[in-house]
Amino acid sequence: MDQIKDAFQKVKQDMDSMNKEINLLKKFLSENTENLSEIGKTIQEIQLNLSKINSKELINIPTDNPQKPTYPTHIPTDNPPFKALKGQNMGISTGNEGVPTDRQTDRQTDQQTEKTYFGDAIEILNSLDNIKKEIRNKFKRITDQEFLVFSTIYQMAEESSYVDYKSISQKLNLTESSIRDYVGKLIKKGIPVEKTKINNKLIQLSISEKLKKIAPLPVIFQLREL
Repeated sequence: MDQIKDAFQKVKQDMDSMNKEINLLKKFLSENTENLSEIGKTIQEIQLNLSKINSKELINIPTDNPQKPTYPTHIPTDNPPFKALKGQNMGISTGNEGVPTDRQTDRQTDQQTEKTYFGDAIEILNSLDNIKKEIRNKFKRITDQEFLVFSTIYQMAEESSYVDYKSISQKLNLTESSIRDYVGKLIKKGIPVEKTKINNKLIQLSISEKLKKIAPLPVIFQLREL
């Protein structure tokens, strides 16, 4: 019984440490968000300046025949029978002092890029939230004794390079057959306990590295208590 209390005390300490790390991570993300906002403003200013430069280049690009046209020496005094043809579209708005007509397109592209960026970020956050919900549901379906075996394997694997049924049974004062039974139930319930055969004889127990990266033990403990 004392070993069970010690195991849970260890989990509580790890959870406190993880909370501190989470707070530091939140602070880091907040600072990065502000930096990204400033970078975004700088990029918009650069794009605006580039658009102004492009507009000046468009104004200087000739759209007619480069050869020098010849003009008639005699100017008729009567009204011409036809009106002059509409001038060729130069890609700029002459009524707005040479502002490029594609300026709005550039802004729309920037807005679409920004929407795509935030859309991807929201999708990632939703995926993480769904993963946490799935982990929470799986660990709430296991019994306290099964969770004790899981957390013991997790901790011992962190402290030692080799964990097997015998070492777990000695740690928890349970028989090896009981540990085998609990591990089998954990695997059937979708808990990622991995069994690796060594020298075609011994079975090494461990926890999936993917689960460790997504949800460390203190986080799993918190999710299970929700």
